Amino acid sequence: MKTIFIPAKARFRINKEKIKEISQNLPKNIAIAYSIQYETISKEIEKILAIKHNLTSFIQVLGCSKPRFPKTTEAVLLIGSGKFHAVSLAYETKLPIYILNQEGISQVSDKEIKALEQKHKTAHLKFLNADKAGILISTKPGQQNLTQALRLKKKLKKKSTYLFISNNIDPNEFENFQIKSWVNTSCPRMDFDTSIINIDKLNLRK
Repeated sequence: MKTIFIPAKARFRINKEKIKEISQNLPKNIAIAYSIQYETISKEIEKILAIKHNLTSFIQVLGCSKPRFPKTTEAVLLIGSGKFHAVSLAYETKLPIYILNQEGISQVSDKEIKALEQKHKTAHLKFLNADKAGILISTKPGQQNLTQALRLKKKLKKKSTYLFISNNIDPNEFENFQIKSWVNTSCPRMDFDTSIINIDKLNLRK
């Protein structure tokens, strides 16, 4: 069966004067990141900001992407809704992340970043203390890392490990299994759950 992806477009009018006013509080060298629904709007905002700012990057962010920005980037303006991408970007890039949506502009706080860091630490401790570990494998294109998961299973000789393969991984289903630690080999954004640790955080020797 062929799958066709049709992006939905967010619709709201750009207040150019408001964007100009907001831009005065943004650093000179800034990158623009956007979710696909806001692509058209982002292009309009890009033109406005380019007048007085140096735009170091203009990039679409996906749920599972980990974008990199040029070293000259002082901050990232994320155009979209929700904090899903924003907090992860702030944690990974160590850059100030501003979020622009219909309600206005806000910045990811240190408190939100520290909360994510604490979740990662908790997940790591759970993994170290667990006698059983579930290894999560997605069948989605671009997320499927079966070879990596099998390699990991061989390395974890001191733990009982189980492979879980699914198209849609739902953490709510974890309680059906007597497993406290889950190693994620698919979408890196799943690590918002304290029982999940991304495979690249294990620091295992090759």
